Amino acid sequence: MQARQLLAALASGEAVSGAQLAERAGVTRAAIWKQVELLRARGVPVEARGAAGYRLPWPVQLLDAARIRAGLPRGCASRLGALEVHWELDSTSSELQRRLDEAADFSVVLAETQTAGRGRRGRSWLSPPGLNLYLSCLKRFDRGFAALSGLSLAVGTMVLRAVESLGIEGAGLKWPNDVLAAQGKLAGVLVELSGEYQGPCAAVIGIGLNLRLTDTLRAQAGQPACDLATLAGERLPDRNLVAGRLIGALVEGLRAFERHGFACFAEDYARYDLLAGRALKLSGAQGHFEGIGAGVDARGALRVRLADGELRTVDSAEVTVRRA
Repeated sequence: MQARQLLAALASGEAVSGAQLAERAGVTRAAIWKQVELLRARGVPVEARGAAGYRLPWPVQLLDAARIRAGLPRGCASRLGALEVHWELDSTSSELQRRLDEAADFSVVLAETQTAGRGRRGRSWLSPPGLNLYLSCLKRFDRGFAALSGLSLAVGTMVLRAVESLGIEGAGLKWPNDVLAAQGKLAGVLVELSGEYQGPCAAVIGIGLNLRLTDTLRAQAGQPACDLATLAGERLPDRNLVAGRLIGALVEGLRAFERHGFACFAEDYARYDLLAGRALKLSGAQGHFEGIGAGVDARGALRVRLADGELRTVDSAEVTVRRA
């Protein structure tokens, strides 16, 4: 029995004895224990319940392409170039990058777990199997990099539209695309561009969305983190439904961005903006400075009001909220 099969056997949340698992798989109990330890090492909280056996603290829904398709908004499925679910990848974005030449527009790749998930500025993204969502989407554009200003902000807005469509609120956006709740980071977005500055180009859009985090995973994250289970009051929707809503929001949103650019997201972004009116510290190409967040401009650049009243725009920087 491999780790994937073991996770499926424990998915109901009910306890299953090691003997039962070994008999089903035709292996020894020692082999079952080895796979339990492998899942634990990946961040899955497999509990040992003595003679009752092993169990998970909550039911898990493994990703299923057919169920995800069934949950897509009407008309969305026909626009997808591909919809693939993998057990393990180095990263979903890397998989699409490897197939960039032949992959169709709106190809979507999901993985139960990643061995080298990555976020902005080279940071790693923890990817335990069965708990969260890790997906990437390929979108091709004809107008080149020059027309893609604000894309990462728009994608963050799409993520929150998907979350709100599930009846879950309490999150916002920290420029440029971190999805945050009061308890910490809920999702991350990584947009990687390739192609020509003024000609055909492609965007591989990677999203990691926390559905359930254990205490151990929160400690390993290296920063405050939040999950949908916390915001939903434990009434967490099925993972396949969440995946379908997220993919639907991406397809609809990216088609709108292709036609209208960031302008059609500006109103929603302003509603989600967690930096507007906040005292900020910034560091980047313009050096270190402080000011008050003043929203974003038409390109998606951050606007900061300095102490002397000057309005400065920032295209790239590390931003922290200044403590009072």
